[in-house]
Amino acid sequence: MSILNSSVMKHTLGLNCSLHPRACMCAHVCAYPFQMSHCSETLIHSGTPLCTNTHTDTHCHIRSPPESSHMSSEWVDASVLCKPMLCTNPLTEHWITTGLVLDSFKVIEKRIVSYAFHLHRTNKEKEKDILRVCQMGSGSSRLFSTLTHSLSSSALADPVVNPEDYEYEQADSEALLFQCKEVLRNRPPRLHRDFFRTRTSSLQNSPIRIMQWNILAQALGEGKDCFVRCPMEALNWSERKYLILEEILTYRPDVLCLQEVDHYFDTFQPVLASLGYQSSFCPKPCSPCLDVHNNNGPDGCALFFRHRRFQLLHTTHLRLSAMMLKTNQVAVVVTLRCRRTGQVFCVAVTHLKARSGWEAFRSAQGSHLLQQLRNITSQSYPEMGQEEESQTGVGETEEGIPLVVCGDFNAEPSEEVYRRFMTSPLGLDSAYKCLSEDGTTEPPYTSWKIRPSGESCATLDYIWYSERAFRVDTVLGIPSEEQIGPDRLPSYHYPSDHLSLVCDLSFNQQPHRLM
Repeated sequence: MSILNSSVMKHTLGLNCSLHPRACMCAHVCAYPFQMSHCSETLIHSGTPLCTNTHTDTHCHIRSPPESSHMSSEWVDASVLCKPMLCTNPLTEHWITTGLVLDSFKVIEKRIVSYAFHLHRTNKEKEKDILRVCQMGSGSSRLFSTLTHSLSSSALADPVVNPEDYEYEQADSEALLFQCKEVLRNRPPRLHRDFFRTRTSSLQNSPIRIMQWNILAQALGEGKDCFVRCPMEALNWSERKYLILEEILTYRPDVLCLQEVDHYFDTFQPVLASLGYQSSFCPKPCSPCLDVHNNNGPDGCALFFRHRRFQLLHTTHLRLSAMMLKTNQVAVVVTLRCRRTGQVFCVAVTHLKARSGWEAFRSAQGSHLLQQLRNITSQSYPEMGQEEESQTGVGETEEGIPLVVCGDFNAEPSEEVYRRFMTSPLGLDSAYKCLSEDGTTEPPYTSWKIRPSGESCATLDYIWYSERAFRVDTVLGIPSEEQIGPDRLPSYHYPSDHLSLVCDLSFNQQPHRLM
């Protein structure tokens, strides 16, 4: 029975000192050595405690599986931990072949670890740590990574996935789009939407396509949201995932910001990595998805960008606060440098508290996010030279590095949180106001659904941008009420209760090209 020292684990897995608080695995990479146990239905709650789960006040220790284990296993490099490798066909049901994952579980039930790992040393592979993945039992429960981090408002050591670091089978976007259409051929055609040009794009500035979308967590769509006019068959994940991917592949964003992502590790990360996207995912600390039977793990915010176009300078995960209390809402912030022009900018994705009656709470969350964004955009990074710092205005103005903020704010333009963003010292404006004739009005809706409580038609989603640094070249139109249909969203022809927002942004300044 091998005992793994925490320092080895820290070095090998690149972890901070804690896992997601709802994981209930108690495999904190702490100051104590620990062992991993192979178990089928419950966590081990016996023996000398190696760490304490703060949510259940229970102790766990984890032992290694016996060498004579009859279960199927395979060997993978330890560096791919929590970044499952891509299967040959990324759009089949067989999403994950390797990687450390847990069975979806509720904290109260203290449900099982469905996969366990045993770290080995071998003279082969130049003494690299090798991860042995052993499937436990015959259950086919959905999977998610255990190596999500406990959240704070400060920067975390995020397991950002760079497709260049792993041997993902490169996919052809046109072929994947064709495959989506083939699977969906018996469904009504997707909503047709046109782009509206706001001004002539400069030939010197290549526009950056931004896509914002709350894709609807699968667990919530099936188990909690109660869309009374949407047949359950329309929400079947085996087809709905193709609808989501079809929408993304149709618009081909350079930067993609998603909310309610509960299929990151088994779907969106591997598929989009095969298309050249680098990504980062931040789960909600107490996701409501975990309360749904057969869930796929916590939902959260995910940010993707084309790694051949942008260099990642920095990533921050935030747990938003309100009224001095940490909340269940999160944000991902990345600082990028355009490889074509050398220009540096930040992109943030967030999802604020839902429901009527929480307006003051959302406002406080927005205030906290704005303060964190001011701190992040005022920083300089070693990768930025003096000319770049001068060009982005770092240290010279309150606005700092140019910024794009995407999110489901769960707030109409009449709410205080909207006014906070409009009047922020960061100098932000909303891209979708460009669709209006006067340029000052948001679209009439970005979400339209029918629940038992009634019909809801509201503008909740936004793409904010630094007005001094960017201009809006084109904006994707909002479908009409007739297009959406009497049953509203989601439906057989649209996979979410929120519409995707897409715009093309160009830098106002003449691009600085690195020598």
